[in-house]
Parts: sequence; structure tokens; C-alpha cells
Amino acid sequence: MSRTVLVTGAAGFIGAALSQRLLQQGDRVVGLDNLNSYYDPALKQARLANIASMAPAGSWRFEPIALEDDAALRTLFATETPEVVVNLAAQAGVRYSLENPAAYIQSNLVGFGNILEGCRHHQVGNLIFASSSSVYGGNRNLPFYERQPVNHPVSLYAASKKANELMAHTYSHLYQLPTTGLRFFTVYGPWGRPDMAPMLFARAILAGEPIKVFNHGNMQRDFTYIDDIVEGVVRCCDKPATANVDFDPLQPDPATAAAPHRLFNIGNSQPTELLRFIEVMEQALERQAIKDLQPIQPGDVQATAADTTALEAWVGFRPSTPIEIGVERFAAWYRQYYNI
Repeated sequence: MSRTVLVTGAAGFIGAALSQRLLQQGDRVVGLDNLNSYYDPALKQARLANIASMAPAGSWRFEPIALEDDAALRTLFATETPEVVVNLAAQAGVRYSLENPAAYIQSNLVGFGNILEGCRHHQVGNLIFASSSSVYGGNRNLPFYERQPVNHPVSLYAASKKANELMAHTYSHLYQLPTTGLRFFTVYGPWGRPDMAPMLFARAILAGEPIKVFNHGNMQRDFTYIDDIVEGVVRCCDKPATANVDFDPLQPDPATAAAPHRLFNIGNSQPTELLRFIEVMEQALERQAIKDLQPIQPGDVQATAADTTALEAWVGFRPSTPIEIGVERFAAWYRQYYNI
């Protein structure tokens, strides 16, 4: 086996898909997840069972650990000494951050600090961590690119992700820890999160119930298929961040540094109107949606779109799966998994 990779949030949507991909290519994967009840833990357990069923003997270890459990995390780092860490564990969800801000402080800030300390003390050669397109906040200058300032988050979730980027940069600067932050744009696909629009839409459409369409449908999202996200993460696993030798402190580039720290968008670069996404979902499910048009919600942004030029230059890859293909695959999985 080529290396040991620690994947936090391994029972989550992206974490489970990434773990399978790493195992398929011969890596040993140590998965970590606290299996909280933010959404149905049965789906998380099903993802873990799916990983275990395809993992070669001795290549997969799972530990039900929370990032906030500093002692357990230190023991795991000391025992496994991973070469690569991919931090995908976090308290997810923009709207939930309005209801339970403490969960975001503990998981996304305290927990990420523990990950940074583990990487620092155990000479991890490459830390990749999940950021989010939500860091762009109130910015309306589309498409978003990494050199734009991200000083106006509109949710605590977004603020916690920006904080992660700043924390990682500090460890890169002080301890020469290579850190790469990936700003994910609206990830969807099989095994997705039940609190995200595709799963909510599919359940309601098939049940003949109304779907909530916020901002009266005047929303635009850069829907990015899960396989494209995983491909981008894997390529960053193979290429640790390096210092930008041309970094100019008089005109600092927010996406690079004089330290081994990089930030990249990872999105489909094909922003889609929400009503068009619903139309494609209707076609895939062969049912009509009942639309309940509602105002925009606190913490939401009207539009997202990713400029992925920097990612493509760095690892030679840009997401490209059309929603027509991605939604069809998602719908087929949904019907099979829920036996509908």
C-alpha cells in the first residue's frame, strides 16, 4: 500500500466517496467520523458498510471519534502516523448555523485546531481541508475566483470556513505544514446529504408533496457532481501545497502565500438556475414537482459560480459533469436505495 490517508468525516457524503476512491487506488484509509444525528445516522452507517464491503483486507480502519475529542485524536495520530490528512469533518449546513451556532464553534473551529495540531506534531506531509463556496458571502462579482476578498460572510458556517483557511495558513507559515483548502460548490450525487436540495426535492416529488423553492426560484447554483469533487481532492492528495515563490507581500495574493498554503475553487463552472435543476430532476424521476415558492432564507446567497482556472493549472483537472448526467445517476441511486 502506497500510503496511509486519514479521512475525517468518512461517513459523510464526500468523505465516503473519497474513501472508496483511495482504497480502489491502493491507499490505506483510516476513517474518522462522530456519526452525529444532524441527519439520519442510518445513511452514514450504510455508507460505511459500503466502504467496508469493497475494502481489501487490512486497508480500512474506522474510528467513531469527534474532532473535538483532543485526546482520542492525538492517540489516533500517534498510532497511525498518516502521510496525508483530508479533513472533511465539520458541522455542515448554512441554515442550521442560525439555530445551533455552538456546534459550529466546537466542530469547525476547535476540532479543526486539533487536526492542525495533530498534523504539526506528527510531520504530516499534506493536509487538504474542506472549505466552501459560502465564504464568498455577499459577493456578487461572478464567477468567484480565489483572489477575490472574502470578508463578508453571511452565515456562521461561512465564517467558520474562512477561519479554517486563516488557521491553516498560520500553521503553514509557522511550521511549514503544507495545507490546501478546497472551496466546494454545491456538491450532489448518489449517497448525498438528506438536508441538501437534490435529496429534499427527490423525496417530495416522488411523494407528491410540494418542494420549497426559495427566492421564488431566482437562485443560481454551480451544482458539482460528486465524482468530480473526489477527482479534484485525490489530485490534491498527490500534490501538496508549495510556497508561491512570486508572492508579493506588498500586493498579497489571498489564494497563495510565501508559506506552503493554497486555496482552490472546485466547482462545475456551469451555474444553473434552480428552476432548470428542478426541471432536470422532474425528467429523471418522471414526475412533476409541486413548487412552493418562498422568499430567500437568512444566510442564503442568490448565486454561486466557480472560476476553476487555478485548480486546473495546479492539478490539470476541472469538473465537467453536466447536470443532465449527474441528476440521472442520482435519481437512479435514489430509487434503488429507497426502493421506490
